[in-house]
Amino acid sequence: MAKSLVIVESPAKASTINKILGKKFIVSSSMGHIMDLPKSKMGIEIEKDFIPEYIMIPGKKKIVDALKKVAADSDTIFLATDPDREGEAISWHLANLLGKKKKIYRIAFHEITRTAIEAAINKPGNIDMNMVDAQQARRVLDRLVGYSISPLLWRKVGRGLSAGRVQSVAVRLIVDRENEIRIFVPEEYWDIEAELKKKDVENSKFIAKLDKIDDKKADLKNNDESAKIVNELEKEKFIVKSVEKKEKRKYAQPPFITSKLQQEAFYKLRFQAIKTMKVAQQLYEGLSIGSEGNVGLITYMRTDAVRVSKESQDFARKYILEKYGPEFVPSMPNVYKSKKSAQEAHEAIRPALPLREPDSIKEFLTVDQHKLYTLIWNRFISSQMTPAVFNVVSVGIKAARCIFKANGSQKVFQGFSIVYEENEEVKEEERLLPSLEAGEILDLLKLDPNQHFTKPPPRYSDASLVKALEEDGIGRPSTYAPIIQTIIARNYVKRKEGYFCPSELGMVVTDLLVKSFPKILDMEFTAKMEEELDEIEEGRQKSVEVLKRFYAPFEKELEHAKVNMRKVKGEAVKTSEICEKCGKPMVIKWGRLGRFLSCSDFPNCRFAKAIPTGVKCPEPDCGGMLVERRSKGGRHFYGCSKYPNCHHISRRLPSQDGEDSIEPEGEDA
Repeated sequence: MAKSLVIVESPAKASTINKILGKKFIVSSSMGHIMDLPKSKMGIEIEKDFIPEYIMIPGKKKIVDALKKVAADSDTIFLATDPDREGEAISWHLANLLGKKKKIYRIAFHEITRTAIEAAINKPGNIDMNMVDAQQARRVLDRLVGYSISPLLWRKVGRGLSAGRVQSVAVRLIVDRENEIRIFVPEEYWDIEAELKKKDVENSKFIAKLDKIDDKKADLKNNDESAKIVNELEKEKFIVKSVEKKEKRKYAQPPFITSKLQQEAFYKLRFQAIKTMKVAQQLYEGLSIGSEGNVGLITYMRTDAVRVSKESQDFARKYILEKYGPEFVPSMPNVYKSKKSAQEAHEAIRPALPLREPDSIKEFLTVDQHKLYTLIWNRFISSQMTPAVFNVVSVGIKAARCIFKANGSQKVFQGFSIVYEENEEVKEEERLLPSLEAGEILDLLKLDPNQHFTKPPPRYSDASLVKALEEDGIGRPSTYAPIIQTIIARNYVKRKEGYFCPSELGMVVTDLLVKSFPKILDMEFTAKMEEELDEIEEGRQKSVEVLKRFYAPFEKELEHAKVNMRKVKGEAVKTSEICEKCGKPMVIKWGRLGRFLSCSDFPNCRFAKAIPTGVKCPEPDCGGMLVERRSKGGRHFYGCSKYPNCHHISRRLPSQDGEDSIEPEGEDA
């Protein structure tokens, strides 16, 4: 009797589904995409409505042959790739390769559980060609930009460089922020804090901050202005002018979408975005949980919707009732509203059903898997709980022509916060004030003037960059982590103390691209392209029309850039360095990894080396200088310029003159 064939992307996912479906099914994996555009050429027939030329991905022939063989013995084929555009495209390519005569169905599910899998099998559908068209349009757009601009950068800057429709915009965000930091001029300002207490009451001290002077917002620019106010107030009476009390409710946040998971995993676990998605993929596809075998632990991790199923809500409410009591369960289930562009067919990221408490499966998970699962669990459970309640007090205190403010906050009911506390940036803190009444006179213990300087905007972290990409409409849930990984691998961006800063190469390339391709590097234009891709998926736009509107102006910019873009590759800066091979002077040139030292007699002499950092090698009696190098795997490190005579390497550049140490970027930096 012929068996039914189910095809997924990965062996882990196949193993989990195979355990659920049993012997009547064969579950195989395609190992991701099987077809793609060729690497050796553009692969798009621009004059024929941008028809893509798909070829089998090198190395996939054995996999495809094996799938064809098992498909030949199956009466029905279920394509169970991921429920997004990429998954739909993989299913479409598989359907085309496995033959039109077979009964081929598309099934989709958002959690790998028996209920979800059986429901999908019992109600199969067809491939969504709108989703396929949207994926194909994105692929064509990215290929048009990448394979047109990258060769231009090879000629103008250095061979091996690349540009991308979305990645270059992400680099621009980081470059623009760095420029803001460089031109930032700090401004001095002062505040004044009064330490006060109730008369004749011990342990009643509290702090109030100067808020207004002569009914205008306090704005003290220097020490003289601050000292003048302090002198005025030292002998004045501090009288409670107003006391406002109210109850404040803080509501739970919705369960995670992809961007918020990446942000919170960075803040709470210090996970980089790529690591978060890697671990989430493992939790989704299934892990061996003792005698249960492979079990999918979370729903699909690439989503921008906050919707959850009624069944999962019911599970959560029952759990909360039994674990914490009725006061923690809302009268009606909490429902959250997704942003306008979200795909409501998806669910938020939540634990799969049945719910498994993190500690009940801790022994079967790695440390990182357990940490991320716990984060997802806590966020989901808390999202179905009652709000935290605070008693908030705001006190106004008058002293001569000045008004001081003191705010107090006391949590009177934990609500959802018994399970989940937000990251430290938005956490509600308790600040207790003594009981105060309007008209009472307070004792002044001391006045503290404090000098401050405005600070430049911070560099982006994994979390804040993902947030910026999301808010600006650049990319979609599946692209945030790959964007970050790509711009680091291309040496356009580095990490310093966990934050992104552009490399010199990134600054130069971005400047060239902004001048030559202002539209491509424009945030609003990139966001609009994402919206149009969404509209293709929804059937409201035709992919060919979108591509035509994009390509006509792009082609003009490209032709203009070929002639007018600055050629930094040909620029050579003289140095006092002498070539170690031929004795001619060395010059600084540009290449795919940035600036480097090259013999001025190139191409007759091809000697080249990295530019020294100015930091001496730590090895005793070496005499070399540390230079930044890059491994075959793309990781940066610092090595001695005397290599191979000296083999010193370091992940960090030793600090000089009290400066912060610098760590080059890398996956584990």
